[in-house]
Amino acid sequence: MIIELELWLVFFFPLGSFAVIALVIRPFLNRYAQLAAYTTIFSIAVSLVLSIRAFQSIVDRSVNQQTMHSWLKIGDLDITIGVILDPLTAIMLVVVTSVSLVIQVYSIGYMRGDPGFARYFAYMSLFTASMIGLVIAANVVQMYVFWELVGVSSYLLIGFWYHRPAAAAAAKKAFIVTRIGDFGFLLAILYIFFNADAIVGAVELEGVARNALEIDAINDAAKAGLLATSVVTWIALGIFMGAVGKSGQFPLHTWLPDAMEGPTPVSALIHAATMVAAGVFLVARFFPLFEASTTAMSVVALVGGFTALFAATMALAANDIKRVLAYSTISQLGYMMLALGTGAYGPAVFHLLTHAFFKALLFLGAGSVNHATGTYDMRYMGGLRKVMPWTYATFLVGGLSLAGIFPLAGFWSKDEILAHAWAQDGGVSSLVFWLAAAAVLMTAFYVTRVIVMTFEGEFRGGAEADPEAAPHDGDVHLGESPRVMVGPLVVLAAASVLAGLFVNPPFDLGIVSKHSLSEFLGAEAMGFNVALAALTLAAALAVIGVAYVIYASDPEWARQSGRRLRPAHTLLSRKYYFDEAYEGIVVTRVLYGWLARALDWGDKAIVDGVVRDVDRLGRNVGRGIAQAQTGQLQGYGVAISVGVLGILGIYLIFR
Repeated sequence: MIIELELWLVFFFPLGSFAVIALVIRPFLNRYAQLAAYTTIFSIAVSLVLSIRAFQSIVDRSVNQQTMHSWLKIGDLDITIGVILDPLTAIMLVVVTSVSLVIQVYSIGYMRGDPGFARYFAYMSLFTASMIGLVIAANVVQMYVFWELVGVSSYLLIGFWYHRPAAAAAAKKAFIVTRIGDFGFLLAILYIFFNADAIVGAVELEGVARNALEIDAINDAAKAGLLATSVVTWIALGIFMGAVGKSGQFPLHTWLPDAMEGPTPVSALIHAATMVAAGVFLVARFFPLFEASTTAMSVVALVGGFTALFAATMALAANDIKRVLAYSTISQLGYMMLALGTGAYGPAVFHLLTHAFFKALLFLGAGSVNHATGTYDMRYMGGLRKVMPWTYATFLVGGLSLAGIFPLAGFWSKDEILAHAWAQDGGVSSLVFWLAAAAVLMTAFYVTRVIVMTFEGEFRGGAEADPEAAPHDGDVHLGESPRVMVGPLVVLAAASVLAGLFVNPPFDLGIVSKHSLSEFLGAEAMGFNVALAALTLAAALAVIGVAYVIYASDPEWARQSGRRLRPAHTLLSRKYYFDEAYEGIVVTRVLYGWLARALDWGDKAIVDGVVRDVDRLGRNVGRGIAQAQTGQLQGYGVAISVGVLGILGIYLIFR
């Protein structure tokens, strides 16, 4: 059985890598910046080995492990710190460390020559360590610390090229918008703190003495039905608000497309295994709590279902390949949320796992394309299939997996979610099923559009033809990317092909049992709906065929159709004007307008008024006392005598 120290080392190795790079390599050995990459890769490789060992420990013994230590005492409340190893932790550790390792290797080629090479790998080490700390946290306060570290790391990496105004603005936007969601998470923690006695009492009724801030204690109290429904609902909704911010769910989705201003490997890590995955993981970690509240489950399902469709519509009109993938991530996270909201805990985690592989593959593929063309705008790409065969083949695998095409990983996880939503009895589940089904068809369309515009036809000039190509994107040098970039693409493509079959197969392969992932998680295993899967697969293939005809056989017809649908295209390309609404109404009018004026009036009229009144009172009282200071000793003697006689008289009267 894995010991506690080994679990902590999974976290401390990448954290140590950050410290070594930041304190030693960058200030003293920056001329040997490659050492930063090797340090990061070595540390995360060790973490991956330890994560696999932890996973194997759970598989062999099927026993959860938790160790707690006293950290802070506030009154009677003892805030503990510790680690938890259960099936969800084991899966997430392997996903985070494996995807991060592949991305770090890819980054050697992508970031070569950048003056911030060592700084980049320091930030990436911190980012990975923060996510690992979040995954293994056993206490909600401890989890919140790492939750905020994930946010800080994303801010540093999104704004990595801080000298570019767009990157600096995107980093600030991501940090501020996600703080709105984090405020809800903080309120939930405070609610738990002030209801600690109820949680502890509820758990102790079950015969186990635990701290109220421990995650297992909160879940067990809710699962046993020993907490008031209103308490459970408010805590769950606060936690979900934090998840909405981190996972870019509606209406806090606006930061995620702008986060593409960071280096492409950063986008891959954010969208595959760290920041946005943290929101889904948070809901999954507290799933027993959410299950205890019908209201909370319905909110999660509806927000997730709407987000899945809403984001997919915006991906239809985007021309920046990374932004299309960003909207795709928002949509896929919506799938996971609606799965959790309908009770499909196993399928949600399954899709989180498969999505990590094929979305990392797609983002790294986009980086490989940019390496050759110098642009991210698909309108200036085309014809790359001939000159970048490895990138094309792997990107095709990732795109088809995203579209849910048999037998790739995305097919199995997507259809498990749809099957579960279809099997529920009406109400919210029926609504989110149709929202998800519509998003599936849109996904197939925009994925085909991306592949055709990027790889088919003739090359359209790249950065030399793109007037908005960023300086750091580089020059046009058509050809396959270096092996250090292609190798990770092949590894992720293999995972995108095999993960679904071997992790959660619809039939017994003789290697792992049917629905092994759901059973491993201790969740109810749903039967695979072959008829529904066949129907959605046929519909997706039909949409792919239509999209291919539109964009490959007659591009001019596609452009004319876009002109005829210009109002709709403008609405989608402007992201439903959410940025304008937030900036023009919420920020300018409400925050900088009404609220700022109200606070300014309160500061001047109330705060400054009180200060002025105290000053006036002091000056006037002092002036009156000053009149009594004549400097005549006989007068002072008379006053003292009168005072003494007065005190004596009062004493004699009241004795």
